[in-house]
Amino acid sequence: MAQSQPSSARDQVRHVVPKLIDLSEKVLFGDVWERPQLSKRDRSLITCATLIALGREKQLVGHLQRALDNGVTKEEIGEIITHLAFYAGWPAAMTAALVAKDVL
Repeated sequence: MAQSQPSSARDQVRHVVPKLIDLSEKVLFGDVWERPQLSKRDRSLITCATLIALGREKQLVGHLQRALDNGVTKEEIGEIITHLAFYAGWPAAMTAALVAKDVL
């Protein structure tokens, strides 16, 4: 099972929710992200789009960086945000754009 590097968010709350972090590292990043049916790039696209649509900007920061590491380009991230403005709402897209500005 591959493990991702611990994020600062996970490290910050590990003592509060150790089982949640254990599940995140072993199941989510160790199993789900490693399944061959979708590429990590595709998983990043799906995850970023979902986080943008749900307005989860704190989680979006790390996942935008992960998306870049998984081969999603800066231009594609811009297109994801623009596309979602029409499906998830303008405020969600503008919030994501502000997050992306700092990450990119």
